[in-house]
Amino acid sequence: MSSVSIIGLGSMARAIGARAVEGGHTVEVIGRDAVKAEEVAAALGGGATAGTFGTTPAGDLVILAVPHAGGVPVVTQYGDALAGKVVIDISNTFAGPDDTALVTPEGSSGAQEIAKAAPASAHVVKAFNTVFGHVLARGGPLDVVFAGDDAGAKARVSAFIESLGLRPLDAGGLEMAHWLEGAGLLLMGLARSGAGFDVALGVTVFE
Repeated sequence: MSSVSIIGLGSMARAIGARAVEGGHTVEVIGRDAVKAEEVAAALGGGATAGTFGTTPAGDLVILAVPHAGGVPVVTQYGDALAGKVVIDISNTFAGPDDTALVTPEGSSGAQEIAKAAPASAHVVKAFNTVFGHVLARGGPLDVVFAGDDAGAKARVSAFIESLGLRPLDAGGLEMAHWLEGAGLLLMGLARSGAGFDVALGVTVFE
């Protein structure tokens, strides 16, 4: 099993953390609000601990569960503390009054911008952004699409996803994160246009 540090205290952090604890992983929860981080760790149970924001995360896998606007600043603040880590970016890059546009630079993605800010020895993988937190928290099998440039990092993320009772689907290199973020936008459109928010994107493989 892996040691996992989750930077963020929102619904996705809690949902992934709960699944990670159930999967037997060592979980560390980190947030700027130390009291809230302690509360989230206690709620997760399973020996989950609260880390100190800005110091080296204990986990080999670092899940960046913060809004897109905070991703690059957090990674920049952590700096070399993320060296050698696998950083999983779960953010979506929505903007506009109705969340109908992506805010990333042309030809890039939130994950690619985070990779630029991270130490050279850190490996960024995009994952979990096409799953709503409340749906993930329900349990049960779901598809989680991921993308990254380092084969070893992707193998570790794939194994982590599978350990949560989810199906990992490799979409390719980190350049595909742009399209995963677009798929997150598609999910929002489906939810708001009649499908409702109790929905998840998945892939059917015909044999």
